[in-house]
Amino acid sequence: MAKLQVYDKPMCCSTGICGPKIDPVLPTFAADLAWLSGQGVKVERFNLSQQPQAFVGNKTVFDAIRAGHESVLPMVIVNGKVVSKGTYPSRDQLATWCLVARPIVSLQATPAEQSCCGPQECC
Repeated sequence: MAKLQVYDKPMCCSTGICGPKIDPVLPTFAADLAWLSGQGVKVERFNLSQQPQAFVGNKTVFDAIRAGHESVLPMVIVNGKVVSKGTYPSRDQLATWCLVARPIVSLQATPAEQSCCGPQECC
């Protein structure tokens, strides 16, 4: 299975879902990571303000920050390869990079005779 590592910008907590100004992308991204983990992907997440040694200890991340400053964060690495810099990817992107199948959601219209209005025109 895939190994996904996320190197976040400095945040007040491990997920960034705290404080007076919450980036609306962060709760969705946290849920996407939890979903990936549930699919068997090994997920590691590092916060620059709480785990600076993880950034220094990864040459790829360290060199990218030195060249592009914090603008390269968040950085997402899958199986040792950088797949995203500077933005939080979508669940579809994460699933594709980690080779995880997404369930196909089918939205089917309910026949009129099964709706709240019965077989006649809508209420």
